[in-house]
Amino acid sequence: MTEERRTRKRKMGDTKETASARWPLIKPKKDLQITRLRDFDLFTVQNFFSSAESKSFVKIAESIGFSHQGSLGPTKGEAYRDNDRISVNDPVLADTIWESGLNKLFSDIKIRGKVAVGLNPNIRFYRYNVGQRFGRHIDESVNLGDGNRTYYTLLVYLSGGLSEHKSKPKKDPRNTAVSSFDPLVGGETVFYGPRNNTVAEVAPTEGTALLHLHGDKCLLHEARNVTKGVKYVFRSDVVFA
Repeated sequence: MTEERRTRKRKMGDTKETASARWPLIKPKKDLQITRLRDFDLFTVQNFFSSAESKSFVKIAESIGFSHQGSLGPTKGEAYRDNDRISVNDPVLADTIWESGLNKLFSDIKIRGKVAVGLNPNIRFYRYNVGQRFGRHIDESVNLGDGNRTYYTLLVYLSGGLSEHKSKPKKDPRNTAVSSFDPLVGGETVFYGPRNNTVAEVAPTEGTALLHLHGDKCLLHEARNVTKGVKYVFRSDVVFA
């Protein structure tokens, strides 16, 4: 296992059971358009979450409370990681988001004879403050049992520099993070090819989804350093069966 492929195993204690009623109402999305990035199995979907949905997720995640997540670093065989994280188990939320339009985008995608059936109910929220980043790494495929396995990573940016209001930074009394309404600078998701060359670079934009293959065909990628504002991300995985 290469240095980049090794990531820290999730602890069961890190996952919180959270009532789905806490989450915002997710409206069905019509006419979602995908933008393929180069010839690789990664693409973006603009306006996958509305601005109101994105901001509501941020507000609720902050009310739950983030925990810092780091790593031992490359010298210990782990990718450099410095961000804040929440992990919840919510099958209802996963199904709601899947049925809101993501299911249609994956209707014609098959992997090793399997078809996409939904999202991993293990939902994660990431927060990157100024100076935080996630070094080059590979997302592993997860066996969920009963023939179900994850093959795609789903990231939805809940904040982003292109769609935020221009205003002076406002301190959050609960932590040192600035408001999610402030412009975000940095935090791009960058993918690298076989020769370590950059093949795609995605700047966070509020409500935009990024999907890419993971497991043995996952491209090496990283989340660059945030230099201004706060980067919030919704994370799950597409399950095939």
